[in-house]
Amino acid sequence: MRAMIMNTIGGPLEVREVADPAAPDGGVVVRVMATGLCRSDWHAWAGHDDDITVPHIPGHELAGVVHAVGAGVERWGVGDRVTVPFVCGCGACEWCRAGDAQVCPNQQQPGFTHDGSFAELVALHAADTNLVAIPDDVSYEAAAALGCRFATAYRALTARAEVQPGEWVAVVGAGGVGLSAVMIAAALGARPIAIDRTPAALGLAERLGAEHGLLSDGSDVAARVHELTGGAHVAVDAVGHPQTAADAVLSLRRRGRHVQVGLLPSDDGLTPMPMARAIAWELDLLGSHGMSAADYPGMLALIAAGTLRPDELVDRVVGLEEAAALLPGVGAASPTGMTMIDPRR
Repeated sequence: MRAMIMNTIGGPLEVREVADPAAPDGGVVVRVMATGLCRSDWHAWAGHDDDITVPHIPGHELAGVVHAVGAGVERWGVGDRVTVPFVCGCGACEWCRAGDAQVCPNQQQPGFTHDGSFAELVALHAADTNLVAIPDDVSYEAAAALGCRFATAYRALTARAEVQPGEWVAVVGAGGVGLSAVMIAAALGARPIAIDRTPAALGLAERLGAEHGLLSDGSDVAARVHELTGGAHVAVDAVGHPQTAADAVLSLRRRGRHVQVGLLPSDDGLTPMPMARAIAWELDLLGSHGMSAADYPGMLALIAAGTLRPDELVDRVVGLEEAAALLPGVGAASPTGMTMIDPRR
C-alpha cells in the first residue's frame, strides 16, 4: 500500500509503498477513504508524544470500509462503512466496560501507539468496542472529522462542561476543534464567542453560529469577553498553548467551567494555569480526551437530523503527497476549516 512515512522525529515525510497491515485478533483492517490532517498529528511529528517510534505512519482521524476481519470479531464484516474514535479502548478493563474507553489505561491510538491512517489501509484493535457504523447519508469526509476534533468538542461541551441553553461559551481557537465547538454550542442553544488570530477563521465561526468573533491581536482577550458577557459560563481552549489556556480561564465568570481540549506539551509535563483565579472564583478546570464509541449515537442522531453539520467544516481534500508537505507547518498554520486527505489520490 501507499503510505506517508515519518522516518525521523521532526524530519521530512515521504510517501512510498510499504507492506499491507494484517488484521489483529479482535481487530480489523480498514481501507481508508478519508482521514483528517489535525494539529495532534503535528504534535506526533514534532516529538511531543513518547509513544512514537520511527519509521512511523501518522494519522488518527479516519473513515473507510472494512477490508479484512481478524479472529474473534463478531459485529463487523468486510464492506461495512465505519469510523472510529482516535482513542481505541481495550474492551476489557473497567473503564471500557463502563463506556469510558477514552480513558482506557490499555488504549491504542492509530497514528500514535501504532501506524495510523495516512495510508491506504490501517489496522485497528478491539473492533467490537471501537468501530462505529457510518450512516449512508454521511460522507466519508464528514465521518472522518468525527474521530478527533468534532467528537472531542461534542463530548467536551455535553459531557464535561454540560453546557446549557443560553450560556455564554468562549471558544479560544477557531481551527477544527474550535469551529466544531462553536457549531455544537449553537446547536445546544448556547451563545458561543470565537477567539482567533485569523479574521477568515472568525468569519467562518460567525457563519457557524458564533455571536461574536474576537481577534486575538495582543489585547486583553479575557477583558473583552467580560465586557460582552459579564464573563463566560464555559470556556474551551481549542489550541493548546499556555497563553490560550490562560485566556480561556480568565474569560470565565465566577463558578465558570473551563475545558482543556488542546494538548499542552512542555519539557517537564507541567503547564502554568491561573490557579489563583480558579481558587478565588471556584472555577472548574476540566480535561477532555476524545469520546468513546459508546457515546456516538447521540451525536450521530443530531447529524442525521441536520442539527449538526460536520461536512461544513471541511475546507479542502488533498492527496498524501500534498499532506506530507503540509504536516510540518500545521503547528504554525492558521487554517480555515479542516483539511482532509484522500489516500487514493
